Amino acid sequence: MRLIPPRWAKRLRKHGARWALGLLLTALAALYTLDYLPLAAPAHLDTFLSDQRMRLEPAVLDPRVVIVDIDEKSLSEVGRFPWSRDVMARLVARLAGHYQAGAIGFDISFPEPDTSSGYAVLQRLAQGRLKDVAGFEASLAGLKAELDYDGLLAAAIAGRPVVLGYNVSDKQLKGVLPAPAFTVAGLNGRAVSAYTARGYEANIARLQQAARGAGIFTAMTDGDGVVRSSTLLQRIGDGYYPSLSLAVCAVYLNARAIAPYFDETADSLSAAELDNGGLDYISLFVDGPRGRGQIGIPVGEGLTTTVQFRGRGGPEGGAFRYVSAADVLAGKVAPALLKDAIVLVGTTAPGLNDVRATPVNAEYPGVEVHANLIKSILDNSFKSRPSYALALEFLQVVALGLLLTAALAVLSPLPSVLLALAATAAVVGFNYYLYSAQDAVLNMAAALLLVSALFIVNLAWGYFFEVRRGRALVSRFGEYVAPELVAEMADDPEKYTMEGESRELTVLFVDVRGFTTISEGLTPKALREYINLYLTAMSEDIRDSHRGTLDKYIGDAVMAFWGAPVAFADHASRAVATALLMQASAARLNLDFIARGWPPLRIGIGVNSGLMHVGDMGSKIRRAYTVMGDAVNLGSRLEGITKVYGVGIAVGESTRAAAPEFAYRELDLVRVKGKHEPVAIYEPLAPADQLDAATLAELARWDAALAAVRAQDWDQAERLLAELGAAAPERGLYALYAGRVAWLRAHPPGPGWDGVTTFDTK
Repeated sequence: MRLIPPRWAKRLRKHGARWALGLLLTALAALYTLDYLPLAAPAHLDTFLSDQRMRLEPAVLDPRVVIVDIDEKSLSEVGRFPWSRDVMARLVARLAGHYQAGAIGFDISFPEPDTSSGYAVLQRLAQGRLKDVAGFEASLAGLKAELDYDGLLAAAIAGRPVVLGYNVSDKQLKGVLPAPAFTVAGLNGRAVSAYTARGYEANIARLQQAARGAGIFTAMTDGDGVVRSSTLLQRIGDGYYPSLSLAVCAVYLNARAIAPYFDETADSLSAAELDNGGLDYISLFVDGPRGRGQIGIPVGEGLTTTVQFRGRGGPEGGAFRYVSAADVLAGKVAPALLKDAIVLVGTTAPGLNDVRATPVNAEYPGVEVHANLIKSILDNSFKSRPSYALALEFLQVVALGLLLTAALAVLSPLPSVLLALAATAAVVGFNYYLYSAQDAVLNMAAALLLVSALFIVNLAWGYFFEVRRGRALVSRFGEYVAPELVAEMADDPEKYTMEGESRELTVLFVDVRGFTTISEGLTPKALREYINLYLTAMSEDIRDSHRGTLDKYIGDAVMAFWGAPVAFADHASRAVATALLMQASAARLNLDFIARGWPPLRIGIGVNSGLMHVGDMGSKIRRAYTVMGDAVNLGSRLEGITKVYGVGIAVGESTRAAAPEFAYRELDLVRVKGKHEPVAIYEPLAPADQLDAATLAELARWDAALAAVRAQDWDQAERLLAELGAAAPERGLYALYAGRVAWLRAHPPGPGWDGVTTFDTK
């Protein structure tokens, strides 16, 4: 009992190795998606693709966020930076009072007191060299409030929606931290993974106490120095402190709390799940005029979120409006641009070192990183990796791998290229759809690399194995068939095979008459030239003129066939035409040979059509592409029979039926050695439309004579044969039948005679 059907067994033998290799590549890609196979190249490619995808984000201006830029113009008009805090106080007063900004966030920190007013110097003079100057100390006391720049800034900040920024580090503890968003104690035993800072450089107490909040503006870069994500909160001590963007949004939206959101309760989580807390979102609980409810910000490992960059960044980037801080101080900005907007105070001036490398621009203003995060929070739209990402990536890789593994092994080059391109387009299109329509960030490097690897492997396999094997096959066929057939086969070698099969074909045998006598009458050198000229002429007629397959040379004999490896529906006609051409070539050679003083050349040709076995046959030592079968044996017998009937060509009745465009002379009904059934044999004369009237009349008289013989009408047969013999004394066929009639008259065959001639020898 066969476990595998023959059809599939053949496919497994042909494509099994390629399928196995494809499945191996698919398995490796699947393991990579499941994080069981850490590979650097796909990870780098995913990063590159993510960056390119980010570049496609449209730069649509968002009027809700405005960047007050401490630019070169501001430095030129106001002075070098950092500015004294009385200037910053005027800036805050302008923004909050005159322009009525909805929230003000500083991408700047104030970690040390401002002594630039000179008040401390004057105070020392009042207590020293100028203490005896009448009224000086009293006047100085009156100037204290005016020269207390920190106090001026604190007063400007107090009661207004101002959020300060600060930096975290591992080196120092400077300034005063704001109140944390939540603490470890508030997590009810859950361990939330977050980036932990050992130090900070925060704002001085007077300013921090006056502000509504503060946020961390420290940039977080990947290993290549590019900012792609940002922490929403970082842990300092037992508290979790928000980023500048999150803190600004909390003030702007009047959020009552920033809190972690867990999908499961602590009681329902396993010990392993408790280790990462099951935290999926950071929530803003909003309760104010700009909205109510909960905004969930998806976070990944370390409480990070992906920054969705828009535009190219900077004043010309197109995503956010930039106004010069100098124009704000001078009151030159249209109030409508800043009213109720979130204002971020930052700098783009060269030398102030607030430029970041991002996926969309290698010199991207740091303040605009916060602007992009704020926009995402306000829109409640985040590009994040969903919970189903891993499963979808795995299924995508497996489905693509199975499809391409099965298909690429059997497709020709052009369909393979089209399929690989279609698969690549499908992966990219599906991924971009999820990214743009569902805000889902999926990795696609594994799928794209798998498509590329499967295509390249199958292409290389096709070249190094299939194509080379096909070319080798065609090269071998070049020994048998005409050059134009070789070129045709080379275009699609997969269609041709040397494996054994059965086909309707036509075979031809040709032999030199009296070759033993010829060889005895020539020197070895002359004999070699004689036979070479003969074989060359016959081979050219077979291969080049009628695209036959040259099988072999058997001494002075030649064997050929038509219909394989290239199939021809008219194989019989080609063989008959070739036989006639070979007789003409032999007649031409004969004139040349006689002129050289060589023995004359006469050949006999046998042609037969029928079902034959064709393929690469032989032994382990030597093999050849040849034909076998009863139809082949009959063709060989017909070549020998030509000597008996005195004709140059004899064909079987199946050949005559398959090539009706030629005129034939029936020779006999024969029963050759090894066969019981009689067959009719014929001599092809020429294409039927080329016979002259005399030849047609001769054929009609011959058909009548043959009919008389088979009817045992000996008188009529003798009369007709005599007339034919007198008209064509060189034709031995008529003399043969005249002798046969004489013998049959003397030895009557009786009423049961079938008119068949039996040959007991080959």
